[in-house]
Amino acid sequence: MEFIDEDLNQYCEDHTTPETEVLKKLNRETHANVMMPRMLSGHIQGRTLAMFSQMIRPENILEIGTYTGYSGISLAEGLTENGTLHTIDINDELEDMVRRYFAEAGIKNKVKYHLGNALEIIPTLDVTFDLVFIDADKINYSNYFDLVIDKVRPGGFIIADNVLWSGKVLEKFRKKLDKDTEALLDFNQKIQTDDRVENVLLPIRDGLLVIRKK
Repeated sequence: MEFIDEDLNQYCEDHTTPETEVLKKLNRETHANVMMPRMLSGHIQGRTLAMFSQMIRPENILEIGTYTGYSGISLAEGLTENGTLHTIDINDELEDMVRRYFAEAGIKNKVKYHLGNALEIIPTLDVTFDLVFIDADKINYSNYFDLVIDKVRPGGFIIADNVLWSGKVLEKFRKKLDKDTEALLDFNQKIQTDDRVENVLLPIRDGLLVIRKK
């Protein structure tokens, strides 16, 4: 995920609004106690998601992939007063931790936390979304997009994480073409050629593909 010089990245962090105290605590606990802590959005990406959400002022957000709740808390910063964050995760082992941090961040009444298979849950959501964040299993990115595109309002946004996949989208950075990389290559090309949307790929952390529905 390290695409820029470490010192330059630190300079960026030093000139980015700090994490809230709750997010700092969640960041520390995730790295200390949870497997694969690199899945956490972290400081710069978290502030980026919060900034997008604050610009959009969504009434309804869908997050596919809750993990420990860091990105959800960040996204919720831009919700309207009566807005709702729907967040989906298949791993119920983290439920207690996630609910505890949603409560500590003061957003538990704004969150609908769905546990289970997102491919099955998304079709049951009778909601029009202003903002969708995709950060789950890479194999199904295209499937998630297909399920949500008609649920996003015109002018709404979809943001997909990890679309650079530690640089492995470029042949020179991979030893072989694994299934996750192949799925992301297909997804990135799918978005690029879909005339229903416009998009920009940002090299923030592991790559954020920002997609606007026309």
